[in-house]
Amino acid sequence: MATITLAADLGGTNLRMAVVGSGGEILHRSRAATPPSRSRNEIVAAIVRMAGECMNSLEPGSEVSTFGLAVPAIISSSDGTIFSSPNLPDLNGFDMASDLANRLKLQVVLENDANAAAAGENWLGASRGVESSLCVTLGTGVGGGLFLGGRLIRGIDGTAGEVGHITVEPDGYPCGCGSNGCLEQYASATAILHLTREFAAKYPDSPFGGGTNFTPADVYEAGKNGDPLSLEVFESVGRHLGIALAGLINVLNLEIIVLGGGASAGWDLFIEHVRDQIRKRAFRQPGERARLVRAKLGDAAGILGAAKVAFEIVPVG
Repeated sequence: MATITLAADLGGTNLRMAVVGSGGEILHRSRAATPPSRSRNEIVAAIVRMAGECMNSLEPGSEVSTFGLAVPAIISSSDGTIFSSPNLPDLNGFDMASDLANRLKLQVVLENDANAAAAGENWLGASRGVESSLCVTLGTGVGGGLFLGGRLIRGIDGTAGEVGHITVEPDGYPCGCGSNGCLEQYASATAILHLTREFAAKYPDSPFGGGTNFTPADVYEAGKNGDPLSLEVFESVGRHLGIALAGLINVLNLEIIVLGGGASAGWDLFIEHVRDQIRKRAFRQPGERARLVRAKLGDAAGILGAAKVAFEIVPVG
């Protein structure tokens, strides 16, 4: 029976990989830049190369038979084919699991990256032991992973949990998914940048009024120091996030909502606005029951979630 597995988290910028024990202990860790070409051939080559390095780190007699890979993509629930990967479009239509299985001689399972983060947090992080939880990742986009009855919910086509594409402004900003007004356009790291630029005209004294290069972290730091433009941006982030979460609380009666991803670093500037919308919009009892908590696992969430999914192929013990 499997007691260790190979696990990786493929992103648009970085590829992280680890050997993970059955209790979630990371026995070896490796990281590299995602190939700049973002071509499927170079991505697969990088994964195979890193997998070899990780396997060479194993103690004599150790054996790995499974590999869990978190990918920023919508993945078919029926056969594991990648439907759509907006940040890595050359992967679209690619049966990556079969290709890697042939190359590595391992059982390979692909998981959506937000689902993997949710699985990691549910296994060893902020929602550990909780039956009904939602993990929302506020990164370049907005992702979501949903647990109900202790099970990860993927949906019949693998698209369940796409929180970032809930409409929060019917005639709002166009979204890459083809819709308008998606939460992703109002509560992601990317959204923080475009909201700051949009609101800048109202605040000529703001450090961001000149349109110079800045990061979401810069906006957050200015907000902590009382910059009114930055505070309005995070109020907008919190309000739109709260609108979406209030509706999900009403539909799903969640115990815990975990917020992670880089943009969640702005927690103290947006969270009260989230709570305000939940108080206004959610049914009172489920709204009061649902706890908003910060993710605990950081960059390790996706790797640990991918490992957990891999262990489920060949149960431990």
